[in-house]
Amino acid sequence: MRKEYLKLHEINGPLIVLTGIDDAAYGETVSIKVDNKEKRLGKVIKLEGDKVIVQVYEGTSGISTDNASVKFLGEPLAIPLSKEILGRTFNGVGNPIDGGLQIVSSNKININGRPINPVSRKYPKNFIQTGISAIDALMTIIRGQKLPIFSGNGLDHNQLAAQIVKQAKIKGATKDNFAVIFGAMGVRHDDADYFRKSFESAGVLDHVVMYINKADDPIIERLSTPRCALTAAEYLAFEQNMHVLVVLTDMTSYAEALREVSSAKEEVPSRKGYPGYLYSDLSTLYERAGMLEGKEGTITLMPILTMPNDDITHPVPDLTGYITEGQIVLSRDLNQKGLYPPIDILPSLSRLMKDGIGKEYTREDHADLQSQIFSSYAKVQDIRGLAQIIGEDDLSDTDKLFLKFGHELENKFIAQGNENRNIIETLDLGWNILSILPVSELDRLKAETIEKYYIYDRK
Repeated sequence: MRKEYLKLHEINGPLIVLTGIDDAAYGETVSIKVDNKEKRLGKVIKLEGDKVIVQVYEGTSGISTDNASVKFLGEPLAIPLSKEILGRTFNGVGNPIDGGLQIVSSNKININGRPINPVSRKYPKNFIQTGISAIDALMTIIRGQKLPIFSGNGLDHNQLAAQIVKQAKIKGATKDNFAVIFGAMGVRHDDADYFRKSFESAGVLDHVVMYINKADDPIIERLSTPRCALTAAEYLAFEQNMHVLVVLTDMTSYAEALREVSSAKEEVPSRKGYPGYLYSDLSTLYERAGMLEGKEGTITLMPILTMPNDDITHPVPDLTGYITEGQIVLSRDLNQKGLYPPIDILPSLSRLMKDGIGKEYTREDHADLQSQIFSSYAKVQDIRGLAQIIGEDDLSDTDKLFLKFGHELENKFIAQGNENRNIIETLDLGWNILSILPVSELDRLKAETIEKYYIYDRK
């Protein structure tokens, strides 16, 4: 029979400290009873001789050193999983918050899963259609990929995330074998309601699983929210053979929670006060996405993070960029012009898109079209800089055509609002806008591709 410890040594923010403990293990779940009635869960996060530090998922509010008892459960935090989780909403430790009952299942799975062994990985192929032209054509998401969205405070990343969840389609996937796991950390109540109502009104809520940690929920719970979401994704993908899209927002809130806990543990800080193990901690999350040899199911991950002061060199986006396979960057300038989605295409890329587009997956002209749009739009930026110096009237006729191309690309191709476009509509629109430019300026395209798709009589 396990011991029950009746007195705490110390309380430090979200942590409690016990001494004289001889049978605890790192990562072990503990049950905390407050005033002999309320029960909370915690996790052992540090062992120092006979001293144990426990993080309390529900927070330490109302706990004193002598009104709580602690029992070590001898196992890590595990959540019950079955296909009944589809359409349900849970908190950051896997308890239902939608008014429904707890999932009853013999499958109770440890949320601290392991990154996928590189030897067991299958190379990602097959694109995911989001219905958003800038993403589908220029930074295509590949099934099994990790592609983050880099945003900023006040930008429309929540709206973009909801739109992707509502519109995402995978070739060969049906309603029965496609699911979306949505994990939100530190979101406001109105944001949480926005996501739920968006999915409900779009009729997709029945294949969406939501793990929500609100801004006024305990900060410690933010550390377990993405782990619960990814554990559910692994179960659906590798046990139920489903194709799963995981959207996590906001990873900056997660990192700040990690920094706060690290500070409470009195660890030596690294860049901007974040713990030195931030990179390895993020990688244990991101690397759980992918495809496994011998398994039909897949996990595609889209983490969303807000860059403090729009600084892409900040530790969170910087380290995320190292671990993942590209990024989608949102632009404050486009957002201020009222364009949605405000995707800045030049710093955005998908490192795996070359293997998931082309004749077998999208269309044979896709790669060439993408390359030409990037090249031409980069030239637009140079010409805009020149126009600010000499004036637009003194530009050459060709330069003026580039400015027209840039305007239409931003206002018709990138800024599409809530329209849902399939990949063929997107590629055709790209050619329509590219046909503003004279053929002599299309230096990234083959002659036969131009002959087949270029619109010579564009009006």
